[in-house]
Parts: sequence; C-alpha cells; structure tokens
Amino acid sequence: MAMHTPMHTPMHMIIHMDTEPVMGHPDGLLPLLWLASPALPVGGFSYSEGLESAIDHRLVVDERSCTQWLIDQLLLTQARSDMAVMAQAIPAWHTLDHPRLHQLGTWVLSTRESAEMRLQTQQMGRSLQDWLRNLHWASDSALQVLAQLPITYPVTFALALSCTNAPVPQALQAYAFGWAENMTQAALKAVPLGQNSGQRMLAALAKHIPEAVAMAMACTDDTRQAFNPMLAILSARHETQYSRLFRS
Repeated sequence: MAMHTPMHTPMHMIIHMDTEPVMGHPDGLLPLLWLASPALPVGGFSYSEGLESAIDHRLVVDERSCTQWLIDQLLLTQARSDMAVMAQAIPAWHTLDHPRLHQLGTWVLSTRESAEMRLQTQQMGRSLQDWLRNLHWASDSALQVLAQLPITYPVTFALALSCTNAPVPQALQAYAFGWAENMTQAALKAVPLGQNSGQRMLAALAKHIPEAVAMAMACTDDTRQAFNPMLAILSARHETQYSRLFRS
C-alpha cells in the first residue's frame, strides 16, 4: 500500500493579511462592502435605535408600519444628522482637519437626546476605532487625530469611509445600506417578522437611500439637525422598559 507524504504549504506562499492596509484598493468597492456588512464588529446588532420602544408602545405592529417607521427614520434622522456629519467629515479626514473634525464630533455628542443614544455612539465609535487600528485600515497620522477627538460613531465611520477613496455619495450609500440591513434584522427579532417581510422592507428602504444621500450632501452647518422629539421620548422610555432585547 502506497504511503502519501503530507503536503505542506511553502512559507513564501502564505499571505499575511494582517500586515497589509486595505485603504489602497483602487476602486473602493471591496472596502465599502466590508464596511456595510453587519459582521463589522462594532456592536450595531445590539441596538434598535428606538424601534423596540415603538413596538412596545404599539406604534409599530406589522410589516407595513415597521417599513414606514424605518423610512421616516432614514429620511428624518439619519439623512439630516449622522449621514450629514459623515458627508462633511469625509473630506475633512482627507486633509486631517482636526478643528473641523472636533467641531463635528462635539455636535454629534451634543445632539444625542437620551443617555442610551449617547452611549451607543460612544460605544460603537470606540469599537470601530479599535477595528481601524487592529486592521491597519487608517494611517498612523489619522489615528493620532482620531485619538484627540470626542468619540462618536459618525466621525469615526467617516474616517473608515475616507480610507476607501470612494466618492462621498457612494460612501454614504454603503453606510445607509448597512444601517438599513441592521435595522431590518432588529425588526425581524422584535416585531417579530419573517425573512420575506425583511427582504421587502429592505427593498423599500433601498429605494429611499439615494434620496437620503442627496439630503445629507445638501446639509450645511445651519441646516444639519437632529430634531426628532418622538424618537427622543421613546428612547428615554426604553431606558426603563420592563423587557428589552436591545440596548436602545
């Protein structure tokens, strides 16, 4: 009986992925897909951003009402606030404009209207900061600037997006789709809904992403806003809600 010698991969053929930064990819597509993935280890899956509270108060009860709730949140909250911040922070990261980035981060923290909203942006910002450092995604100089800023998720995510060298509209589309997918998954658990409902909801949200991106791109310091009283009230109520699946 013939004996087979075990085959070993030559050392020179082993690719060390942890030593090569991703930011130089020529078209920015793969990094954008990576950043939009729910697998990005920033803890987004543990937040519903007020949706769980809306379900508890019977404002969201089925696929139709949940779809409309998330579309409203995309256009009224995300587009005018976090996405608008990213639209302004991405070019600021290209020039390492510390004063501008600090201004944007301070604005984000000052507009979080509940304790859990503030904790969410800080926790996800810290997790993404660790990810950027561990994967060598951003330059050392950019990470040094980041370490001197208020920790917020939108400004930190803008750094990750700036490293892809993708046009700002495409970068915002990637963020918005990742947000939509995460919120859809939260809805499936909390309403609850089935997978087909989730896909229909995601399709409806995707149709509104170009509009949300256009709104974010058009915002200035004077028109950017985070005014959504009902969401703030629901978030505050969620902090003492009897039974919860999510942290917000």
